[in-house]
Amino acid sequence: MAHRPLVVCAILAFTAGLVIASFAGFREFLPGLLEGALVTIEITVGGSVLAVICAFVAALSKMYGAWPVRGLAVIYIEVFRGTSALVQLFWLFFVLPRFGITLEPLTVAILALGLNVGAYGAEVVRGAVSAVPRGQWEATVALNMSRFQALRRIVLPQALVPMIPPWGNLFIELLKTTALVSLITISDLAFKAQEMNATTYRTVEIFSIVLVFYLAIAVLITVAMRSLEWFAARGLARGPAQ
Repeated sequence: MAHRPLVVCAILAFTAGLVIASFAGFREFLPGLLEGALVTIEITVGGSVLAVICAFVAALSKMYGAWPVRGLAVIYIEVFRGTSALVQLFWLFFVLPRFGITLEPLTVAILALGLNVGAYGAEVVRGAVSAVPRGQWEATVALNMSRFQALRRIVLPQALVPMIPPWGNLFIELLKTTALVSLITISDLAFKAQEMNATTYRTVEIFSIVLVFYLAIAVLITVAMRSLEWFAARGLARGPAQ
């Protein structure tokens, strides 16, 4: 398949990180880096799931909801697209407790990044749905389908394939943004790197390893999205199962 070179690239990237760590004399720090990488992956996966849910709800509400729902969707999209992810992270972590709402740092990280990326994803969903030919909607009317049935059975399956590549970019951006969560005491990959650098002063080696780890995770995301795009395109070509 076309994405096999990407799989090889991811494996080589992880292997290169392990080799660099071994040659640089950082075997004792490698467990900590891997632990941080797992936290980064956890935040990336959790934030991505939340982002997809928020994006679809906001986009469809903006397009087809009643005016109060549409207004709330527009406010959500514009606020989270128009403000810094770092400020949103700090607001949820430092400001919400002033109103009696205290969340765990990991929850704050997933919530902030998911809501932020979901606002951008809402426009991806809206654009893909709007690009479905108008004749498809007219056909659903002729078949006496409700709007929900038309979206579920006709429109969204056609809109899914073109929206997958932009979602891949958004997931990679979310991965890179996870480096911000170290500022709210989460021991992610970036936090572990800063902690190690403060005690060893081996900046080149440490951040070279971390760079390779981030690259490997990003390549794995790309492989997953390419595979999803391939399967979605095949499913669309075959048509709905009877």
